[in-house]
Amino acid sequence: MIHHTIAMTTNGKTAMNMNRRSLLKLSAATAAAGAIGLPARAQDIDELVIAYNVNLPSWDPTVGPSAVNPTIQGLYQSVFDQFILQQPDLTPAPGLLTEWGWNEDRTRVFMKVRQGVTWHDGSPFTAEDVAWSLARAADPATGNPIQFVWGTLGNFIAEGDTVTADVLQFDPTVFKWMYFLTGYVLPKAYYERVGAEGFEAAPIGTGPYMVESYERNAFVRLRANAGYWGGAPEFDSVTIKFVTDAAARVAEVESGNSHVTLEMPYEEYDRLKDRLSGVAAPISDMGMIFLNDIDAMLDPNVRKAAAHAIDKDKIIERLLLGYGVRVDTLQTPEYEAFDPSITVPHDEALAIEYLAASGYSTENPVRFTIQTTRGFKPKDYEMVQAIVGMWRKVGIEAEIEVYEIARHFELRAADQLAPAAFYNWGNSVGDPTTSTGFAMFGPSPHSVWDGQDLIDMIAPLWGEADEAARIQGWKEVDRYIADNALVIPLVQYVQPILSDARVVGTPHASGALLPHLMKRA
Repeated sequence: MIHHTIAMTTNGKTAMNMNRRSLLKLSAATAAAGAIGLPARAQDIDELVIAYNVNLPSWDPTVGPSAVNPTIQGLYQSVFDQFILQQPDLTPAPGLLTEWGWNEDRTRVFMKVRQGVTWHDGSPFTAEDVAWSLARAADPATGNPIQFVWGTLGNFIAEGDTVTADVLQFDPTVFKWMYFLTGYVLPKAYYERVGAEGFEAAPIGTGPYMVESYERNAFVRLRANAGYWGGAPEFDSVTIKFVTDAAARVAEVESGNSHVTLEMPYEEYDRLKDRLSGVAAPISDMGMIFLNDIDAMLDPNVRKAAAHAIDKDKIIERLLLGYGVRVDTLQTPEYEAFDPSITVPHDEALAIEYLAASGYSTENPVRFTIQTTRGFKPKDYEMVQAIVGMWRKVGIEAEIEVYEIARHFELRAADQLAPAAFYNWGNSVGDPTTSTGFAMFGPSPHSVWDGQDLIDMIAPLWGEADEAARIQGWKEVDRYIADNALVIPLVQYVQPILSDARVVGTPHASGALLPHLMKRA
């Protein structure tokens, strides 16, 4: 018998343990529009303009490196709907699927499909679109980077408003992926008619906005979907400019050329939050350093020294102005497998001892490259600069290489990252498989650490049906990773957003900036 119950995640919290200074800074600050000489009425904004921090390389949200870039998901969610809706506090809710679940022995899944929804071209959305989208995602030939998750389901059948499928391999997180990376429903008939190139040229979805025009590396202009099943957006027209330089984004919103921007240096946020409208809300992302198992990182003493030499608290207080929380595993305090007993303390003397055991010192330093973005996240490059300075004090000479975030994805997918690479990891579903799992499981296309010992620890957890045993297993994996310094987690982010005082936005704890959640003041 099938249980008609909605499978909900338990992760919906956004509260954080932060110091007093940080908490004071997290309050939204809104001032009168007259402070910067702008018109007082929100109705004067005919077209909402957003200065976004990343380019959009592709319009297909289910294939290629772009599909697993968390920072692009807000753009995709403006045009396409996911199978399941994720609310701003990260809890799931009915979306294109209104009900979902397993049968009693978890050998089959069912999904009820919302009725009365249309694609942007006016054609009806059906259960066949859901079945086709899931089958396409599960097909290795389509290039979905999460295929190994979608491939756990098969034999999709669409009948009326219901889709069913066989569980080929039990995955306790499969429904969570339906509101996470690559979990989008695409139009079967339209896609098969126009093909991949035609879809890239003229994408359509069922989402709150339709693509009106798009210029690569420059902007996308969106038009409201007046018949959107979730309610028509407030702004009829939205232009999203791709402004990868943080200083340029600040200039955009300060000058009034853009109405909303995000991810600026925190001192700039503090300077402008009272003149504009500011909100700095906790999100599920964290800053971390991938360690690739090549060259110097094959030496455990080098890895451990690199981890213990970093003073995370100083970085948060001085560079991030208190906007952040230190993390020592790939779980934030809101994630299901968070274990506060796992710590990697700052210990400069211990770092020196580890290096000495391998023959390194300040006179004979170990050398390697660390890669980083610059301006993609607040103070990303400056954080890496500070870390390199801390490393130099103990006997590590690291050369900084700056690249665009798209280049990071290319190198990571090819397992060609430098020995160390700074990255922003997003995990809006809060499950350990989507943090520690994909970041550290060697066969995953998102991991660059290929140690067999870790692979053997993680492999049994993918299909563990006992939830308590599954979470405990991931905690043990996290402890092993911390003890052996296989990755260096740094900080859980707080996301700064500045907007025109005539615009009120709803922050999303996933970090996605969603135009359809923006209202007139």
